[in-house]
Amino acid sequence: MAVEVKELLEAGVHFGHLTRKWDPNMAPYVYMERNGIHIINLYKTAAKIDEAGAALAKIANSGRKILFVATKKQAKDIVAEKASSINMPYITERWPGGMLTNFVTIRKAVKKMASIDRMKKDGTFMTLSKKERLQVDRLRAKLEKNLGSISDMTRLPGALFVVDIKREHIAIKEAQKLNIPIFAMVDTNSDPRRVDYVIPANDDASKSIDKILTHVTTSISEGLAERKAEKDAAAAPKEDAPKAEVEAKTKAVVIEATPEVVVEKAAPAKTKAAPVAKAAAEEE
Repeated sequence: MAVEVKELLEAGVHFGHLTRKWDPNMAPYVYMERNGIHIINLYKTAAKIDEAGAALAKIANSGRKILFVATKKQAKDIVAEKASSINMPYITERWPGGMLTNFVTIRKAVKKMASIDRMKKDGTFMTLSKKERLQVDRLRAKLEKNLGSISDMTRLPGALFVVDIKREHIAIKEAQKLNIPIFAMVDTNSDPRRVDYVIPANDDASKSIDKILTHVTTSISEGLAERKAEKDAAAAPKEDAPKAEVEAKTKAVVIEATPEVVVEKAAPAKTKAAPVAKAAAEEE
């Protein structure tokens, strides 16, 4: 989906922070200053969305997960909705320390949540005392709130998509430590050098966040669709295998029959040559 500068303008993607709060490293993405606020160059934003979208589509095509991170109030619901629509994990509550660098421990917490669910299904839960059941329920609710959205993430993500890198600095550091590619919406008050794929944009307005995420998730869904099409194409020849096998067998039968036909045609030539040889012997 092509990115139109006009739609970015209507969504307020161009509004940066106050000039006194800016990070000088964002200078290449700033178009001008108006009423003490920096205005982001939307042509560069559109180009960066296309670049990030192409890279995210490749990651999705490879089968890796993309973890979305946004704990600020304006972005929570939008990120949860967009990420779940393409079946990708997301963190919209507090970032659990060691989420990436100590992933094994996080997986244990997720498994704990699954074991509580099993207890409720097989009736073990009802054998506990009332106080214990209450404690287990509270633990389950807490785990669901913090880790419910990543329960299907069985290995480290292929990339991180962050809204507001200043707020999510711990997530950024963990991803950098593990060399996980970082995609992010970066406002004029942040340092873009910490991000691999920068999308210069207003990260405070919900309309702006929604617009950027719509383009990003569309690119990811295209990558997923391409992966599915490739899988279907790879599976297709197996269905036609019996037909090909029959054709091969038929061809083999024809090749085997051919020499016999040649022999039958050559046989009469030997019978004609026999009397000539006998006459020559009598003359001698």
